[in-house]
Amino acid sequence: MKTLSEIDTTSKRATRGAGFSWGIAEEVGKNMRLLELYGLPGIKNLNKFLKDYKEKQFQKITLISETNYASKNPFCPITLGTNFIDQVNLLDKKLNIQISNLAFPILFIPFVSRASEIVGKKIFLKVDDKEFLFNLNQSIYSNYLKNEILENCNNINISFLENNNSFNEDEWKELYKLSEDTFVEETESLKIGAAGAGLTDND
Repeated sequence: MKTLSEIDTTSKRATRGAGFSWGIAEEVGKNMRLLELYGLPGIKNLNKFLKDYKEKQFQKITLISETNYASKNPFCPITLGTNFIDQVNLLDKKLNIQISNLAFPILFIPFVSRASEIVGKKIFLKVDDKEFLFNLNQSIYSNYLKNEILENCNNINISFLENNNSFNEDEWKELYKLSEDTFVEETESLKIGAAGAGLTDND
């Protein structure tokens, strides 16, 4: 089994060899590490994408808006992803972002996961009928775990979720009341012990 370090390094070099800058290649290396850690087919999709990259004219996108449509050739997932991360602090103010016609959408996924950590919010991503929920780049929920190549998707929807507790105030108060049973009543001896080294001098 290949280590995450091997996956990172080889992916980075392959991306550079395909014509991307070293800076972009570094980002892709990190992404492949993340995808394989999540159990998603990163290497499989990257390999096919890099083979197609020189032959197919994937459309590049610089400024991302609420609605983004590639009318002819599909968007490049790497260009889209790097710009998404760069602009995410502005994009999270929008209610919903839609992207149509994206090549190799699996390669876009880790950019969204990393973006969730940057803005400190969960991000819900829908790739056609496949759903992904990213939690600050720490975990992922998905209804899709197939080991296959996705060469294209028709629609992508991105939603930024506000941070809310999963419990209500009454539940929190009940739990806190139970925790009070562990509190130790303060006595004079505890007060003296907590006062520091005032009664002793080791110098």
